Amino acid sequence: MENDKVLDVKNLTAAFSIRKKEYEVLHDISFSVRRNETLCVVGESGCGKSVTTLCIMQLLPKNGHITGGEIILDGTDLTKLSKKDIVKFRGKKMGMIFQEPMTALNPLLTIGFQMKEMIKLHRGVDNKEAERIAVEYLKKVGIANPESRLKQYTFELSGGLRQRVMIAMMLSARPDLLIADEPTTALDVTIQRQVLNLLNDLKKDMNAGILFITHDLGVVSEIADRIVVLYAGRKVEEGTTEQIFNDPRHPYTIGLMKAVPDVDSDEYNIEPIPGTFPNITEEIPGCRFSPRCPYAGSCKLCTTEAPEGVEVEEGHFVACHLALRKESPNE
Repeated sequence: MENDKVLDVKNLTAAFSIRKKEYEVLHDISFSVRRNETLCVVGESGCGKSVTTLCIMQLLPKNGHITGGEIILDGTDLTKLSKKDIVKFRGKKMGMIFQEPMTALNPLLTIGFQMKEMIKLHRGVDNKEAERIAVEYLKKVGIANPESRLKQYTFELSGGLRQRVMIAMMLSARPDLLIADEPTTALDVTIQRQVLNLLNDLKKDMNAGILFITHDLGVVSEIADRIVVLYAGRKVEEGTTEQIFNDPRHPYTIGLMKAVPDVDSDEYNIEPIPGTFPNITEEIPGCRFSPRCPYAGSCKLCTTEAPEGVEVEEGHFVACHLALRKESPNE
């Protein structure tokens, strides 16, 4: 299984410099993505999901930097590469689908021009072959009349079509890893389902790995093979989709589950997580979730020591002091 890993993130730590002071935004995060697998990273806004993807793509803002850990893509540690060398990996080895394709695609250039330029860059073909590949991948993502679509501009397409074009563009370079940063957030439910089904089919077809970033647990249940839950820049739980949904162990994961309305019930019993999400400048002793955790009062360690991840069952990791005790918060 080790050879199946496309991406292996080990003990990743990152920080932002604000007013000459350094604040840690990611702390000791580890996970992997295998071929033909979708790993979903979930959590509230600000938990570190997008920062994680920016670290992988080596696209952190000027005031952000990786302070520790490794990001190994197909055997190469990306943290050791120069800016010139990392460019060779973006697109060819790893592609990224953004939340709003209108900001990722140039509205002044045709779809065809943008796709062909990327294909020529990463696959080393001439213009005629690049156009043939562009048409092929537009067909793969279910776009009708691809030849005519190549002549259009992004503002002439619907949100769903723009997202499909973005997916086709990323896949045309045949990357081993596809990073999708909340790609269905701006789409209606029908188009959202189509995009999710499309990603699942293409993942199998290309034998690629997908790192899917989202805060929507409904989307997670549709597409995830495994799940990583982040809170305030730390990994609090990791497991298969079945383990996380059927037996969540961390109080934060349990809170996320309770905050989702049950559409099969006549009554929407939504239980919001109490308190507010901490900002990066707050210093919280012990577990970062302890100020919002309903179980923190039953364990003195919660407010004094940061918990380490433990394997509560095969493949199921939890960073919670209560996970070491018989009275799991889920019982």
